[in-house]
Amino acid sequence: MPFTINRKKTRQIKVGEVKIGGMAPIVVQSMTNTFTQDIASTVSQIRRLEETGCEIIRVAVPDEEAAHAIKSIKEKISIPIIADIHFDFRLAIASARAGADGLRINPGNIGSVKKVKAVVECAKEFNIPIRIGVNSGSLEKDILKKYNGASAEAMVESAFRHIELLKSLDFHQIKVSIKASDVHRTVEAYRLLSSKTDLPLHVGVTEAGTLFPGIVKSSIGIGMLLAEGIGDTIRVSLSRDPAEEVRTGFEILKALNIRRHGPEIISCPTCGRCKIPLFDIVERVDKALLTSTLDIKIAIMGCIVNGPGEAKEADIGIAGGDGKGILFKKGRVIKKVPEDKLVEVLLEEVRKG
Repeated sequence: MPFTINRKKTRQIKVGEVKIGGMAPIVVQSMTNTFTQDIASTVSQIRRLEETGCEIIRVAVPDEEAAHAIKSIKEKISIPIIADIHFDFRLAIASARAGADGLRINPGNIGSVKKVKAVVECAKEFNIPIRIGVNSGSLEKDILKKYNGASAEAMVESAFRHIELLKSLDFHQIKVSIKASDVHRTVEAYRLLSSKTDLPLHVGVTEAGTLFPGIVKSSIGIGMLLAEGIGDTIRVSLSRDPAEEVRTGFEILKALNIRRHGPEIISCPTCGRCKIPLFDIVERVDKALLTSTLDIKIAIMGCIVNGPGEAKEADIGIAGGDGKGILFKKGRVIKKVPEDKLVEVLLEEVRKG
């Protein structure tokens, strides 16, 4: 029987026109790594991220120039933009006034209750949500002392301190994240948090690392939580092009059969029977379909003998031989194809639907 996920129903909020929580589709988001003040570069990167499927984008706001840039950036993009604020509450207010669709504040460094209240009043005025972003590296000193470090329990207490503060100010458009770079602690913290609140949760493993370690840590951490029904929006954190974050996020959702976005390519790892340049073929097909939104499973196999059988669940596929190959659909051979035409024929059939 297929694995089913019993997703926890949370309260629903909106970031721009994108619904978060309340059983809305799990949203994939990312963050720019350009200087936000450089409007042209930031817009260019966001547009490229939109092509890969990014649904919400976050930008760093280190100063007033960056906050004011949000207005111009928003005019040129199609997805909601969230302002990421550290330390200076005035930047949150400036970002909201510039048109940000949401604010992300780190409660460990935003400052006094008076400052938080000023941010909340501004968010109310512009009807935008606030994400309380708790990171293990920036917990309050008294909480660190109480728990003898940044444990999962400490992170959850920090989150609830600020959840209750926002609620006491009659603000309820809240989303929460509670991240560590350690997978086990992140998962433990989210499990505990989810058991105590129905607020929508943004899930991720912070500072996950470079491409391969980052993908592994994020896939395990985010994947475990999603498989348990925890999470309403995700961000994969990689020290790479943010487009890789978006792609990895959708692959995690696809692997769990939660949400499909674009083609799924399955391919064999090759062995001594493979007589075609399979790695090159896979890379060419993958690159050609990078921005495709087609919901289709594609198989690329290196052996004519076993290819169609091993990949019979694929909608369409190719298998190579010695100078030639075959095109197959649902495990049934359609025609023979010269090796140098395999990619061309496959892509043509895929685009036909």
